[in-house]
Amino acid sequence: MPNTVHCVKLDKDAEGLERAPYPGDLGQRILENVSKEAWQLWLQHQTMLINEYRLVPIEPKARAFLEEEMEKFFFGGGSDAPEGFVAPDKT
Repeated sequence: MPNTVHCVKLDKDAEGLERAPYPGDLGQRILENVSKEAWQLWLQHQTMLINEYRLVPIEPKARAFLEEEMEKFFFGGGSDAPEGFVAPDKT
């Protein structure tokens, strides 16, 4: 049976994640406070960050940057797109 959380990103009750998607305290906070829907939004945002900044996710500096952005995305003021970023037109 899926668990329900009050999602801090979407500000609504929604289906929660099945397990912590990230190690440590941040992963536990995400498990307890972030919905599956919001996690998918983060994955899209993270992909954009990786592509736009040309990050190599296995590099420690890139991982630290992405963790900081993840923290801001869910629990801070939000993670911004890179300056000058224009989302692709999906039409």
